[in-house]
Amino acid sequence: MGLGACDILPRPGDTRGDQEWGEWDVHGRVVVDTDPRYTVVRLRVDTTGVEGHDVVLARFGFDPSDGEGDEYSLTIALDIGDARSRAANHPYALGERDSLPAFATVTCLCRPLRPDSVRGTYTIHTRGLRQIAGRIDATLYFTAWNDPHRHATYQLRQRIHGVRP
Repeated sequence: MGLGACDILPRPGDTRGDQEWGEWDVHGRVVVDTDPRYTVVRLRVDTTGVEGHDVVLARFGFDPSDGEGDEYSLTIALDIGDARSRAANHPYALGERDSLPAFATVTCLCRPLRPDSVRGTYTIHTRGLRQIAGRIDATLYFTAWNDPHRHATYQLRQRIHGVRP
């Protein structure tokens, strides 16, 4: 019963990504750097300002099959606001009006993709002094750099955590 409350076990329908790293910064803001020359989008956290929010930046690696070439990584940045004022076990909307801002990138051996939006929910389960943990259930939307009519979506439905540096 205690293990279910901590949400360490996968749930039916979860994506099968491995969280490669996760960072939780206090007094940060999400910065989205776009370089169209190289079709690259980078997510980072700027902690130089005094006025900032709690921000989680995490990367997940996926390898859907035994073959080579279908691996990809998803990086997601969540602007939680003031994590202490957020209720535990309450799903907060991502990417909609009056919700938590969220940004995502994908790295793959595929057509270069530019991020469009993130829709779904984020639920905080635990907050400590050094770590925040919860669940994300989101769809990440992307558009091809050279063809605005080609779109791709990725699912991210699993546990997510961030550790303070």
